[in-house]
Amino acid sequence: MKKIGMVGIGLMGHGIASNIVKHGYPMVLFEHPGNQPVDALREAGATTSPSLKEIAAAADVIILCVTGTPEVEDVLFRKDGLLEGVKPGTIIIDCSTAIPSSTQRIALEVEKLGAKFIDAPMTRTPKEAAEGRLNLTVGGEREVFETVKPLLQCYAENIVFAGPVGSGHQLKLIHNFVSLGFSAVLAEAAACAERAEIPSEVFLEVVGKGGGDSVVLNRFRPFLETRDRTGFRFYISNALKDMNYYTTMARESGSVFNTAESVRRTYESASKVSDPKSTVPDLVEILAKGPQ
Repeated sequence: MKKIGMVGIGLMGHGIASNIVKHGYPMVLFEHPGNQPVDALREAGATTSPSLKEIAAAADVIILCVTGTPEVEDVLFRKDGLLEGVKPGTIIIDCSTAIPSSTQRIALEVEKLGAKFIDAPMTRTPKEAAEGRLNLTVGGEREVFETVKPLLQCYAENIVFAGPVGSGHQLKLIHNFVSLGFSAVLAEAAACAERAEIPSEVFLEVVGKGGGDSVVLNRFRPFLETRDRTGFRFYISNALKDMNYYTTMARESGSVFNTAESVRRTYESASKVSDPKSTVPDLVEILAKGPQ
């Protein structure tokens, strides 16, 4: 079987790696302080390395699951980075959320080395990542997509081929704008309801049986009912990053982004007054305090 290298064993990456190992693929993981514990992965057969260059030299397919564009560019282009060790024929799969124009530039550089680059950003949460039930939207050459599809199916339930390289990231940002936009609207409404002393169960019943019924509402529900944050483990800092990427993409394409800019400012304001580990549901408490 093809040997898989992976960079980024965080909340989402750990689930991805676990499911790939479970399917019998040999894996080598990049050692990094930001990783989740990898003991179970080692016990399942994965190895680790502190060298990006050595991982690239050893792997046939490399999966990136890092925070965003700066991190993707860093692990690829830094001294002794992935591109210094990548072999012709290697396929690099970027599962992060990134700016599409950067993705397209990276793909050109990767192809100069005889390798291939596809973007396969994911949606859903760490829970689905652990269950092997992520959603992927893939951009790249169709032939390359078909080659790695069996690997992607190890950790994804729904896989959509979007088109040329960069298309996956474009659709991921559009998706996240919709999801994070709904989240900001719901959090602001819930905060208003709290200040009006409307019981949370009444708010949930009215909104849930009306136009607000949605995946987002169900993710917020545990927090609104009992302040349980485990249903929506997505940091406000990451939400701001994604909205920054979306407005950058919209600006570059000449699209209207008035609503998106308002949503982006909501997360920007929240990030200035919240803990770095605050999640999107915490927006309710932040906004309930009134203007900051």
